[in-house]
Amino acid sequence: MKKILFICIAFFTLLNASKPEITVNILPQKYFVEKIVKDKFEINVMVKPGSSPHNYEPKPSQMKSLVNSKVYFLVGDPFEQAWMEKFKQNAKNTLFVDTTKGIEKIEMEEYDHHDEDTVDAKHEEHDHEKHASEKHHDHDHSGLDPHVWLDPVLVKTQAKNIYEAMVEIDSQNSDFYKTNYEEFIKELDALDENIKTILKPYQDKAFMVFHPSWGYFAKRYDLEQISIEIEGKEPKPNELIELIAEAKKHDIKIVFVAPQFSQKSAKTISKNINANVVEIDPLSDNWKESMLNTANQIANSYK
Repeated sequence: MKKILFICIAFFTLLNASKPEITVNILPQKYFVEKIVKDKFEINVMVKPGSSPHNYEPKPSQMKSLVNSKVYFLVGDPFEQAWMEKFKQNAKNTLFVDTTKGIEKIEMEEYDHHDEDTVDAKHEEHDHEKHASEKHHDHDHSGLDPHVWLDPVLVKTQAKNIYEAMVEIDSQNSDFYKTNYEEFIKELDALDENIKTILKPYQDKAFMVFHPSWGYFAKRYDLEQISIEIEGKEPKPNELIELIAEAKKHDIKIVFVAPQFSQKSAKTISKNINANVVEIDPLSDNWKESMLNTANQIANSYK
């Protein structure tokens, strides 16, 4: 009996090890790819839980996995840009696919804590298209925002790019990928409608977060994102004072933090405005649950 059990375990281990590989950068991408390929591929993730793409360095074992991968699905974050030349030099037989192809990216914005009077005047010139992070304040523009995976509608474009790449590298299973892709699109549409319903009563409301990851989410659902960090750094004491005043102005009762970043200034602000500090993870492996949780946390903070 033990011998049979050992043989079964060895067989399934060998079966799993023989799967072709795919590499993605972050955990949400793994969620998207799995929806389309199911268990046909082993999916490797470059940026591990708790790490940040902003300062991550791949391990030799990950570079080896990339070399063995049929495809590397890109999301356009700074980590990829910094390592792309080396990736392509080493993984010459790997197909590199930009999942953000076809998405119009917005500027990565950081709140400018110095010119509120000018901006408040601009608020009357409301432009719905630029609504999300732009409408109340001036900002420092620090390149394009890579966080497209935090908008379910934009994820539909990513899913399409993933599906088309899978058909290219594994055409014999094209019908399988098409069925899964279409099911995933339905799931994304339902999620979008769900979040709209949750947040509709709170349009034009603001939420505060340390790192401005949620710009696309804010734009999609008519919210305002106020970031705490200043050019990637903790705010200085005078900037903290201005942020506290801004939070009080918007009656903010929740301050979001992420496991990849410091919580020091967020906790200082929350103490001064009697708000809760809530952790949300833009790199969560359970992407759908994380999106719904964020929407509910914002809504509940205004109830």
